[in-house]
Amino acid sequence: MTVSQPQGFLAVPTTGNGPGVLVLHAWWGLNDTIKMYCTQLAGAGFVAFAPDLYHGKVTDNIAEAEALAQALDANHRQVRAEIVQATRFLSEHADKATRGLAVIGFSLGAYYALDLSATCPEYIRSVVLFYGTGLADFSNSKAAYLGHFAANDPFEPQANIYSLEDALKQAGRPVTFYHYSGTGHWFCEPDRDQAYNPAAARLAWERTLHFLERGTTDDS
Repeated sequence: MTVSQPQGFLAVPTTGNGPGVLVLHAWWGLNDTIKMYCTQLAGAGFVAFAPDLYHGKVTDNIAEAEALAQALDANHRQVRAEIVQATRFLSEHADKATRGLAVIGFSLGAYYALDLSATCPEYIRSVVLFYGTGLADFSNSKAAYLGHFAANDPFEPQANIYSLEDALKQAGRPVTFYHYSGTGHWFCEPDRDQAYNPAAARLAWERTLHFLERGTTDDS
């Protein structure tokens, strides 16, 4: 049965086909920054889809974003179902010759990206985290993991990052985490003026594209 397109943003390369990348937004919602990254992925040859987990709500205010994120967490089961639906939709539209899908999670989205890789291992082969963590049972995961983390981040303690890295290694998963000096949370988001670090963001994105390109062909 064909999966109808969920609410969200779809970016397709000019060739009309390519490896699939699911993009899970931060607690701001599906804003222009997330759409920009989807468009850049399409420009690099990927089919990118970002589900709208807030169903039209977007904010740039921390207090409002925190409230939206708490509401999302309270409806955790439904959110997971929506992400699985988005994953199935993307799988149908991605190049079938590639190994599987990738998922990129920004902050809040990183938690759900990790959860997806653990609970739907038949789909996910590559996971990219931007300054967000989460713990799960990764024993069934088939993914490789790449993480970009800020050196000074009150929203994501270093202890959480090390715990996640240890859990992934104990599960036998390939994992590479980078820590960017002089940065804080949201350093890859150009609409966060006080946090955005262009040099670190550019390096993180170059590493991400290389990781994704390698992930579509490697059998790790």
